[in-house]
Amino acid sequence: MMRVLYGVSPADIPSMDTDRLRGEFLVEDLFAVGEIRFVYTHVDRMILGGAVPAGGTLSFGGGADVGTELFFTAREMGIANLGGAGTVIVDGETFAVANRDVVYVGRGTREVVFASDDAASPARFYMNSVPAGADIASRLITRAQSKPLTLGEDARSNKRTLRMYIHPEVTPSCLLLMGITDPAPNNIWNTMPPHLHERRMEAYCYFDLADEDRVVHLMGRPDSTRHLMVADGNAVLSPAWSIHMGAGTGPYAFVWGMTGENQAYTDVDPVAVKDLK
Repeated sequence: MMRVLYGVSPADIPSMDTDRLRGEFLVEDLFAVGEIRFVYTHVDRMILGGAVPAGGTLSFGGGADVGTELFFTAREMGIANLGGAGTVIVDGETFAVANRDVVYVGRGTREVVFASDDAASPARFYMNSVPAGADIASRLITRAQSKPLTLGEDARSNKRTLRMYIHPEVTPSCLLLMGITDPAPNNIWNTMPPHLHERRMEAYCYFDLADEDRVVHLMGRPDSTRHLMVADGNAVLSPAWSIHMGAGTGPYAFVWGMTGENQAYTDVDPVAVKDLK
């Protein structure tokens, strides 16, 4: 199942009501038990996906929806497990994937198969796929193999640990970057200060939220900000022209994925909080 989002200009934002804003930038229905779901966005042609195998396997690999023989004829992918333990089988190679592990799937792959170790506590696989121009071997990156960075400070409620998984300093890819960020206990802000990166887009999947909690995700141009109320398992698209930062009403984490002209994580244009409107 794949639906399409076409992307919008920042000039369209002032005329959008809440429903339209959510429809264009928020993905609320990626994770359904026993299904694979995809959203194709024309924002740098990133595909978001969710798979929750329970009581059997789920698989994909055909390229009809992307106009090629195989899904991976000209694409790569990162798969983060946000649920119980499971397996990802890539062209017959089996990866045991624990919570917070990530699998990189390289261009040319023919089939990906998902399974959960326990149907009562299923894996929850979140996917980011982008166009790729190089063949790079698939591999598992465990949480222990990721590269952590500690950012922010308690005094400003924005201390957090950012873990790089698919990144030149950890494992190679063509254009995809992927990682997971956890605010420290009693800290609520992420991605502080806000910034723009003209040469890359980004997508977020917020997870590990309680049912009653939300993340207030701020977006839009620096001089005309908007917000989205984001629940557990929701994903947000962040075009290059939009700022991004958020605050949670309770504990949360998020997966970030990026693609664009480069993989330079520091290629950003910070925006001072005092300049936001």
